[in-house]
Amino acid sequence: MVRLQPDPFLNELTNMFERTMEKGSVWVTLKHSSDKSKSQRNKMKTAGEKIEYKCLIRATDGKKNISTMVGPKDHQRFQASYAILLKARMTALKKRERKDRRKAAAGSEKKKQEGTKKQSAATKASS
Repeated sequence: MVRLQPDPFLNELTNMFERTMEKGSVWVTLKHSSDKSKSQRNKMKTAGEKIEYKCLIRATDGKKNISTMVGPKDHQRFQASYAILLKARMTALKKRERKDRRKAAAGSEKKKQEGTKKQSAATKASS
């Protein structure tokens, strides 16, 4: 896995989205992490040192893996750039078909009434 700086990571992520535009997927994961091992973190805790946590961001298209670490200082800028990138590249998503709430509520009430009628008819027939 290649660890990049945040800006080259965004550029490579854009390239991944372009390569998978017609067919394929891109998976992006975010993880709260410090760049230290567990033993180093424990030593820092006992010494009273402050542990700086970062956000580990990984992306893969199944063939190529990339990652970056974003600290608290750069997080707002990175998040804004990442949001713009996602909005621009999610054009292939389909809009969800929404039902009219009144029609859906009326339809569910009819189904409940029909279900109770069937149950009462079944109990009468078995008696």
